[in-house]
Amino acid sequence: MSARRRRPGVIALSLALIAAGGAGVAVLLLQVGDRTDVVTVVRDVQVGQVLTEQDLGKASIALDPAVKAVRADDVDSVVGKRAAVELKPGSLLAPAQVTKDSLVKAGEQLVPIGLKPEQVPATALVPGQKVQLVNVPAQGAAEAGKEPGKVGPQSIAGRVVKASKAAPGTGVVVVDVATAAEDGPTVAAWVAADALRLVLDAPEDS
Repeated sequence: MSARRRRPGVIALSLALIAAGGAGVAVLLLQVGDRTDVVTVVRDVQVGQVLTEQDLGKASIALDPAVKAVRADDVDSVVGKRAAVELKPGSLLAPAQVTKDSLVKAGEQLVPIGLKPEQVPATALVPGQKVQLVNVPAQGAAEAGKEPGKVGPQSIAGRVVKASKAAPGTGVVVVDVATAAEDGPTVAAWVAADALRLVLDAPEDS
């Protein structure tokens, strides 16, 4: 009997929310019997950071079948894994957003590269994006950047692991790039000499 009394009140509230522009909330209220417990993000998690229980929360929502979200019962399966993308508070956690693999693989080194505003590509830098690190020595030192018998500047293949937001005031963006271990010291030397430029590779399916 109590459930029957509650139903008209829910419908009335839903109609009021629709009239006020809250149709989305009203739909959730009407679907109160079809809720799913899912995992949410409760604080900022950077790319590559290991997830802890304190980073995650739970919510009961009316979930569209097309939305992929980690169920609350499976929270233990994601704790201890790494964030494959940057996670923001208030968002649902999707299975594809975590990985058990280190973002820097065996045989690789991670090199931080600072890019000035005019050097930052207009295309957003995302984890996993393949790039070329090109040596562009200062005028008068061009020969130092070339391999014997090779025409054009020397370049080294890399993969974006993380890109920071532009620093206030300077606009500098720091990009962590994974390279083969034997190339790491060379790339670091180019960075120190301000003789490096980052070039995006074309997508593999282009």
